[in-house]
Amino acid sequence: MNKVKINSDVELKDRLVAINRVTKVTKGGRTFTFAAIVVVGDGNGVIGWGLGKAGEVTAAIQKGTEAAKKNLVKVPVLKGTIPHEMEAHFGGAQVFLKPAAAGTGLVAGGAMRAVLESAGVKDVLAKSKGSSNPHNLVKATILALSQMRDAYTIAGERGVGMNKVFNG
Repeated sequence: MNKVKINSDVELKDRLVAINRVTKVTKGGRTFTFAAIVVVGDGNGVIGWGLGKAGEVTAAIQKGTEAAKKNLVKVPVLKGTIPHEMEAHFGGAQVFLKPAAAGTGLVAGGAMRAVLESAGVKDVLAKSKGSSNPHNLVKATILALSQMRDAYTIAGERGVGMNKVFNG
């Protein structure tokens, strides 16, 4: 994964993916705490996720946002879509991402949609297989996006020009 340092002038928007209420039973009664999964992104290829736990929902969301800002990665977004097909899995969640033509829209559900919108992807076909656990879906989607490479990156890694990448 290519971690990224972010300037303070970049505007990161946070999206709440899921809130989970956790109950701890003690002899004094039940204690409720909340866990919030938050995804942040600038809409231009920088995304991150975070998990916040607290006794109040707002505090959990705030902690999740702060954790997400410390966990940012840069992903390639070309003309509103992704550079190539990608499949990744994390835990029981498996995701499949496929580039789509302009105007197709974001065909993805739940936690995957939040991650892709935060990254600034406008046209993509996505499918989640296996577990629908939001924690693992977010992690698998970010893993798939971070493993993608655009043509410029490949050319740089090979030390050749762009025409050599496409013409062999």
